[in-house]
Amino acid sequence: MIEASDSPVHAARDTAEPLPAAPAAAVPDPLLDAGAIARARNLYFPTGQSPRMTVVRRLLEQVAPFNTNVLITGESGTGKEWAARYVHALSPRHQRPFVPVNCGAIPADLLESELFGHEKGAFTGAIATRIGRFEAAEGGTLFLDEIGDMSLPMQVKLLRVLQERVYERVGSNRSRSCDVRIIAATHRDLEEAIRGGKFREDLFYRLNVFPIELPPLRERKEDLTELAMNILERCRSSGQQAVTLTGGALRILRCYDWPGNIRELANLMERLCVLYPGQPVDIPNLPSRYTANAPLRETDREIVTRRSAAGPQPQDFELPTEGIPLKAYIENIEIALIRRALVDTDGVVAHAAQRLQVQRTTLAEKMKRYGIQAGEGSQGPSAA
Repeated sequence: MIEASDSPVHAARDTAEPLPAAPAAAVPDPLLDAGAIARARNLYFPTGQSPRMTVVRRLLEQVAPFNTNVLITGESGTGKEWAARYVHALSPRHQRPFVPVNCGAIPADLLESELFGHEKGAFTGAIATRIGRFEAAEGGTLFLDEIGDMSLPMQVKLLRVLQERVYERVGSNRSRSCDVRIIAATHRDLEEAIRGGKFREDLFYRLNVFPIELPPLRERKEDLTELAMNILERCRSSGQQAVTLTGGALRILRCYDWPGNIRELANLMERLCVLYPGQPVDIPNLPSRYTANAPLRETDREIVTRRSAAGPQPQDFELPTEGIPLKAYIENIEIALIRRALVDTDGVVAHAAQRLQVQRTTLAEKMKRYGIQAGEGSQGPSAA
């Protein structure tokens, strides 16, 4: 939920409420089925009414009815897979599988087996026959994400499949035909990679039949409010209590450059829903990275300054995708704070305990547990 003003009045929009109508230039292609458009927009609609997104949406809808190869480019987090899913949902293949493959996340020596499958005994560890992603996507769409990270030997094998529409499982001589639409994506400059000898020019032209570039969020900040609203609606649909963003919070977020693009915005909205379920979120509730260089009003600056002086706030901590060992993480913070307090007090344990607002005996126990000596922070004789 998002508010239009700085006051924390809830301005909820029902999940079922349709998005604002697109400009006339984005009218769907007559080749497309109206039902397919409605279904795709409910699932994977590329949000935003900015001029650049209007053009992008029109291109996606124009190419969807055909089997044309599509190459989607753009920075990480701009929504390349969502754009690919939108094309698939609008295509005649929408009832067949959409199979994504992250070419950069799979080791080069395993990618061939991942794409084409393998026979039992084809290599050490191949204890059973396994179909590949091409076979899994038969009749549908294969999305090759981060195609720019694919090794040159693998590029040669992929080029053959695109040219001849046949492949072999690893360990087999039997050729298999495939009926798969290819949509590729990358955050890299493939033409620069060609010049550097890291990407095959012939493969580039096979993939780049219909190029579409997704703009970074910093170049379409007028879409931020609608993007945030849709993300919060999805949070609510997943069972979370969506927050309400005040006009002031939105103003600050529009001043940020969003290096992580839509993915970073989605992570922030989810974090705020966890920290402030069902509550209004104003400027002081935003993580410090979003307020550090923003043009704050004097009253907001005073609040943010007081908050910063109190130390890191819950919203300032980001949980890595792979997770963290919480106990070890907290212990490391505790060790660092104890050592900092000892440095600031010349190794005087009693004074360090006062700085940390704990009993001297408690601090002494923690120092013993972590193997910290009072003299580590001393500039002179320590006083216990």
